[in-house]
Amino acid sequence: MTNIKAAKVLLENRLSNQKLDRLPEDIRPENNEQSLVIQTAITELNSENAQIAGWKCLLPLANGNIVVAPIFSNTVARLSEGSEAFLVPDNEKARIEPEITFVLSKDIPASTTPYTETEIDDAIGQTHMALELIQNRFSANSEANFDEKLADCLSNQGLFIGPEIDKKQAYAASTIDIAITQNGAEVSYEGKHPNELPALPIYWMINYMTQRGVSFKAGQAIITGSYCGVVDLAFNEKTTIEYKGLGSFNVEFKATH
Repeated sequence: MTNIKAAKVLLENRLSNQKLDRLPEDIRPENNEQSLVIQTAITELNSENAQIAGWKCLLPLANGNIVVAPIFSNTVARLSEGSEAFLVPDNEKARIEPEITFVLSKDIPASTTPYTETEIDDAIGQTHMALELIQNRFSANSEANFDEKLADCLSNQGLFIGPEIDKKQAYAASTIDIAITQNGAEVSYEGKHPNELPALPIYWMINYMTQRGVSFKAGQAIITGSYCGVVDLAFNEKTTIEYKGLGSFNVEFKATH
């Protein structure tokens, strides 16, 4: 019941686009496992509006904390369907993270037996440039701890899937220089993947989550970390995002409330 109460608070906060200080102490998660149970409860409560369309992940942090969270279908947009990305403003800015997404072409069922890297690679059909859409749903002066943020899906508010890129290049992309142009001004970043190679977190997450009873579905898109952290951009401006050596795309960020 505590998990359901926490999930309701976090989901209502997400849907209302309000800033939360902290979860009430009596329903606050105390570890990563409790946070994942709350994530699952959010997914179930939100199932009439959206399904899981993707995941975000990193390798476990140095302190042992895990980074994994679902991305919901009603927050995913594709360049193939239009060049607009809709975000809730955060300090009047569109906050994004340039990443690579790995799209499954096969189901990966829950299993107590670990999957090999070859089996996981075989289930990945396409790779794309992608933008994680970021929204900090806790207030600026919040003292929310990592477990609360993990329960709230780690600031994810959506995903914009850009052009397809070569799968071999995507797997080898330990570094990508990123150039972002808005209103004629270009800003460049020396991009580096936080886990060296972008597929490494997928191998960990698939086996961690399938052994917890989670099944992954064909079509789900997995992102594994930003090449240049969070970038704050303006709304209603034609934006060109270039992954040097891989390609570029245009997008325009639109505010939702």
